Amino acid sequence: MDIAEVKRKARTAASKRRAEAHEAMKDEAGVMMAARGLPPEIGFTSGIVSGFIPYKSEITTVPMLSRLHRDGWQTCLPIVIAAEQPLVFRAWAPGDPLVPGAWDIPVPLDAAPEVVPDVLLVPMLAFDRKGFRLGYGGGFYDRTLEKLRELKKVVAIGVAYHAQMVDEVPVGIHDAPLDYVMTEQESFACA
Repeated sequence: MDIAEVKRKARTAASKRRAEAHEAMKDEAGVMMAARGLPPEIGFTSGIVSGFIPYKSEITTVPMLSRLHRDGWQTCLPIVIAAEQPLVFRAWAPGDPLVPGAWDIPVPLDAAPEVVPDVLLVPMLAFDRKGFRLGYGGGFYDRTLEKLRELKKVVAIGVAYHAQMVDEVPVGIHDAPLDYVMTEQESFACA
């Protein structure tokens, strides 16, 4: 079986696990993560952090973005520009207006300034302790992390429900690893 087929099957199983976790924890998981804040060892105490507005059964990063914004961080959200292109990021603070973007995911207004994040909160379907994540297959975050890591030090933190952890994520040659993972139960540096 080729890697694309392995990932397709893994995505199906991961989507089901995430939906079940979302049903059980959607109201408290994001708040629990925000209460802990970012892992102190990431090397940033302020800067520009990107989160995301949850799509389907993704865990919410809005409570974390609210906390970080109150703590003096510049917060932003990702925007899909085109297939096979890195994401761009526009400044956004909780409470600012949003408009529908790709797949009707809410994004900041076009007038919001573009920014380059130092820390990225990354969505995922599944993850392992080595720092590999299973996304939707578009490669947006992989391309984005590759581009940003060429420009400066960035920290990629996967955020998910703890139930999304698997023993091993199938990995392709273009998959960019995470530096940390945060769930409602724990935060850890990836091996």
